[in-house]
Amino acid sequence: MNVFTRIGEFFGIVGHLAADPISLAVLFGSVILGILFGAMPGLTSTLGVALLTALTYGMDTNLAMVCLLAIYVGGTYGGSYSSILINIPGTAAAAATALDGYPLACKGEGGRAIGLTTTASAIGTIISMLFVVSISPIISHFALQFTSFEFFLLAFFGILISGTLTSPDLVIKGWIAGFLGLFLACVGRDLLQFYPRFTFGITQLDSGIEVVPVLIGAFGIPQIIQVLKDRFQIGEAQRLQRIIPELGTVVRNVPAITRSALIGVGIGAVPGIGEDIAGWVSYGTAKNTSKHPETFGKGELQGVLASETANNACVGGAMIPLLNLGIPGSPPAAMLLGALMLHGVTPGPMITFEHPTFILEVAAILLLASMAMWCAGMLLAKQVVKVLRIPTQLFMPIIGVLCIIGSYSLGLSTFNLYLMLPVGIICFFLTEMGYPIAPLVIGVILGPMADENLRRALMVSQGSFAPVFTRPVSLILFIIIVWTIVSQFQWFRRSKDRALNLIFSRKNTCEAILDEESKNH
Repeated sequence: MNVFTRIGEFFGIVGHLAADPISLAVLFGSVILGILFGAMPGLTSTLGVALLTALTYGMDTNLAMVCLLAIYVGGTYGGSYSSILINIPGTAAAAATALDGYPLACKGEGGRAIGLTTTASAIGTIISMLFVVSISPIISHFALQFTSFEFFLLAFFGILISGTLTSPDLVIKGWIAGFLGLFLACVGRDLLQFYPRFTFGITQLDSGIEVVPVLIGAFGIPQIIQVLKDRFQIGEAQRLQRIIPELGTVVRNVPAITRSALIGVGIGAVPGIGEDIAGWVSYGTAKNTSKHPETFGKGELQGVLASETANNACVGGAMIPLLNLGIPGSPPAAMLLGALMLHGVTPGPMITFEHPTFILEVAAILLLASMAMWCAGMLLAKQVVKVLRIPTQLFMPIIGVLCIIGSYSLGLSTFNLYLMLPVGIICFFLTEMGYPIAPLVIGVILGPMADENLRRALMVSQGSFAPVFTRPVSLILFIIIVWTIVSQFQWFRRSKDRALNLIFSRKNTCEAILDEESKNH
């Protein structure tokens, strides 16, 4: 398919979705719901996508994707409201926004900040959408060369890197969480020989552990307990003045917005990291490259734009590995992977053959969701201020009911409720002990892929791991995995620091000798 044909097909899909009143109603409704989820402290876009995943089970696949992607985009953006107006990040992705957003609101520029961040978030999402369209064919073509060993190593790397990058203190905690999810994925009859594993005679476990109850339990139950335990105190929301952004200010900040969007896409494409890391990295980059870094933290507009652009651009970035490799780029993308499997769509290299226009449809939904987010953000800003005054604890019973409905509706099985509650309680205590939950969820989702492909590869090679070292792609993945593990050991870090110090000291010595010789001459 040439470029012009692909562009024409893309805009045809956009036009078809925009002309369908049901799709538009679902799009705007989901974006608004996502904004509310993101704005309320304690609720997240991950939780929103997890709850709606089960509720969209009876929908058409395209309509379900409109619903889930729209709440993802809206939820990622919605956290900026509470960050700017009450200095409490609605989501982890908006934590960096509060550093400069609230000082701007205290100066009476809260409306201006929200207007500009809404525009920047929309631009970031659109830029990430362009990457989804342009890079996906290249990655899909490359991934078609993969065999079972490559898919196993890729899934293993996704779990490993997620644990490495999301651990708040010790990396080993992230790895433990990831491998706990990997173990849960092995429960049930195996996919190759249909032999029951770890079922303990419970017939409901023969088909394995359902992903959706685990997702809802892992993100919903701990969130409810945490909010009720912490009892968020909502501060006085700052008043809003003008919200529509000035065109001149947007134009002047286009280079910074573009840079932040590229950072967001790049970080989103790394498995399992998420929008919060993208926001902080972009904020740090903006501060380090600014001519006036001392103004950051005191109400610097570029700091707000950097974090909000990057976290929304991360949405499209997370779609790239999800759609082409079957590896989620962020926790909400992990929810989307579970939703796609529910609807019979298997992401990976074969998606362009099984569903030729699916990636273009996702890109079209992202484009329309960014536009709907901008319109809803402009119209709802002053109304969301009123919602922020409602104590978050009042929403928790509703969220609890939605968690129960979402888990039960999948197969109308009470066993899913028995599964959701213990998983949620365990995940709460894991969170309290500093174990990240994202690697556990990604382990549950990628576990079957890792298990099936490893066992199939060993069957084909008659138990030999030699093909890992004879195939270039698998060898590269193996080296990256080993490097990721070894680089976390203290002795390796000390050796690396000594080597770098030795190199720099020799370099300085050589430079001093050359300077001395030049003076003598």
